Amino acid sequence: MATGGAFKTLGENDVVSTRTLLHEAIPITGSILSGTYGGESVALGSEPNIKNHSHGMFQTIYDYPYLSSSANHIFDITLGVSPSSNAYASVSTQQAKKRNIYNQLSQVLVGYDVTGSVLNFDADGNILAGGRKHTDVVVLPFSRLLVKDEIKKGSFTMKMGLAQAYADAKAGGEKQVTITDASGSDGYFVNSPAGEYGLLFAENSTYTADTSVLIQQEEAKKIPCGLIYYQAGIVVLTGSLFMAGTNTNIDNQTRGLLSASVYMDASNNTFEHQLDNANIQTLSNKIRHRIHDITFNNTTELNSTIYFCRAHHSEFNYSTNPTYLTGSKIRVKTNASDTPVSYITTIGLYNDNNELMAVAKLSEPLKKTPDVEFTLRVRLDY
Repeated sequence: MATGGAFKTLGENDVVSTRTLLHEAIPITGSILSGTYGGESVALGSEPNIKNHSHGMFQTIYDYPYLSSSANHIFDITLGVSPSSNAYASVSTQQAKKRNIYNQLSQVLVGYDVTGSVLNFDADGNILAGGRKHTDVVVLPFSRLLVKDEIKKGSFTMKMGLAQAYADAKAGGEKQVTITDASGSDGYFVNSPAGEYGLLFAENSTYTADTSVLIQQEEAKKIPCGLIYYQAGIVVLTGSLFMAGTNTNIDNQTRGLLSASVYMDASNNTFEHQLDNANIQTLSNKIRHRIHDITFNNTTELNSTIYFCRAHHSEFNYSTNPTYLTGSKIRVKTNASDTPVSYITTIGLYNDNNELMAVAKLSEPLKKTPDVEFTLRVRLDY
């Protein structure tokens, strides 16, 4: 530390590091996803805030028309099918792309087994124990602009309309499920190469005997329906969220989450049919149309190092600044018995090689005399 032209070495008791987590609420309304810039007059996928790419592997959602300089990327939406899925053999449209998307994401988010084979998304997070896998998935990678350093655990909520009729896609009440990372704050997993992740659970907002949306579960309320990767900012939803329990092409098991598959278009085509026969962007449009809203809190990690620069009563009362002297004499003293005076205006932080690394300016000079002590607090945020 240097101040007033004088130097002092900082000890370990003069430096402390802290970490602060800042959170911001992120609401994404269903009208932005399908409605604000399109409504009934513009076909799904043709809205000016929805960008379809020539490669056809995902669709991008913006908060404004994407050609506008004010537009911000919100998230992408895509689909993947594992080669081990019962549905894989029947996929006739973009089979290779759907497979490659699944493998790429599972490599990054799940990793490999001991043989070097890519692992599938695990339904309960206990990868080594085997069990049910999510082999047909809808993936939502959120923009880093929204997620920041990570999604706050336990804050994610998505409302999805699961009325069977396409015309009622966004209906609420008993025709809507709420998807949350209910146990995320204390039940997350760390066995992913991409960081921490949690399970997503689906539950009816109103639990009734409506056969089009009744989730098949004796305890009734919550069923694992996907995964959320907090640092990566990626949500993975199982395709069984839209399928009937009697279907055999989902998650390598004999049932989906519903007692009747929902229709993904006005022609009453099911998710299973469109997974096989529609391209990724077409099915992304239909899924978007069923999302009521998405909310979560992001997290910004602010790391700080605080330096306590202490000027004791006997220190920094003189300056080596050339302007402090006149005729080789201290300008501020007329008589030898006068009390020395200096003014602290700047603090410099130096490394072990005596190289200046940071400078802190005081808002106004501090008068320093032998009967005064100061502790100046310098904080570096990064």
